[in-house]
Amino acid sequence: MIHLRRRILSLFLQPASPHPTAAISPIFSLRRRLLSTTAAPVSPKPFAVEDYLVATWGLTGDQARKASKKLSHLRSPSKPDAVLAFLSGLGLSPPKIAAVAAADPLFLCADVKNNLARRVDELGILGLSRSQIARLVPLALHCFRCCSVGTNLGFWLEVVGSFDKILKGLRWNSALLGSDLEKVVKPNLELLKQCGMSDVASSFRLYTSRLFTANPNYLRDAVARVEELGLDRSSRMFLRGLIVVALRSKETVARKIRLMEELGFSRDELLVIIRKAPTLMALSEKKIRQTVEFLKRDVGLEGRYIVQRPVLFLYSLERRLLPRHHLLEVLRTKGLLDHKLDYYRTAALGERKFVERFVDPYKDHIPGLADAYTSSCAGETANGVASLLGV
Repeated sequence: MIHLRRRILSLFLQPASPHPTAAISPIFSLRRRLLSTTAAPVSPKPFAVEDYLVATWGLTGDQARKASKKLSHLRSPSKPDAVLAFLSGLGLSPPKIAAVAAADPLFLCADVKNNLARRVDELGILGLSRSQIARLVPLALHCFRCCSVGTNLGFWLEVVGSFDKILKGLRWNSALLGSDLEKVVKPNLELLKQCGMSDVASSFRLYTSRLFTANPNYLRDAVARVEELGLDRSSRMFLRGLIVVALRSKETVARKIRLMEELGFSRDELLVIIRKAPTLMALSEKKIRQTVEFLKRDVGLEGRYIVQRPVLFLYSLERRLLPRHHLLEVLRTKGLLDHKLDYYRTAALGERKFVERFVDPYKDHIPGLADAYTSSCAGETANGVASLLGV
């Protein structure tokens, strides 16, 4: 046995034959195979998700970097390739396809046969054409992958009656197709009807659509807060107030109320303002402060005058109130206005009527008046009409 081991060992250690055509012994062949099996395997090149998203899906570098964070588990392009083929076959353009990938990276991991294709079949049963479904996908995004998308869309089609109107709502609230109808949507619609929304179809637009899918407890709390501000559910302004309050935190609304009090309005005056123009609460604190200071300091209005006409807050300070104020000051300085004007009436006039009454009759008397007023309203010059006060 010892001699046999020595023999085998000597065969492993003996040098290779110097003659290329020499016969290779079976033992040497075995040694070579053993050595080859212990060599490190060559690893395949890893799947570069970022590069793939840019080259195949058309994303920008920044979009690809952001999207790849949610796709780090991908090891091959097989599944996203199938999704890409599905979207292309549905009729989505390359820019729309890129938008889907950027907005919802996990869409690339959807199962085409058991998920996406089934959604298309469900929507087809509702009467949607493939071109309509193609328009729906970039707006529905992750909701399109949910089994509830057909049920929810069918509900909204019955309530709203217009596919195009639903698409407009989805641009601001994709949750319309993913929210629970029984636990969220229907209770909210019932509450909103109690708050004056008699026709959901006509109210199905920008901000109101976000109320439909809000947490029902949060929406009820928002209704209570609007009532605390002095608005009654029977008021035509209640729904506007609800939209403003529901889409902002309690702290934001409270901060704006404190600001109005700091600017000289009593609590009762503030309630009057909110009842007349609840959308005031949607304005920035900077806008509120600048408008009050302008109306009181520059125009010389008293607080009680402003309280009865809060719509003044809603006009643009830079493009409406200031240009008109400066233009009227120019006319007074030149002696072209010999009677007192009610400020609110001049501010509330439509632009065409204001120009016909206060610009056109005097543009020949004051060179550059019309151009200065136009540039002021367009925000093109800092001084605008005010520069004519010294002319």
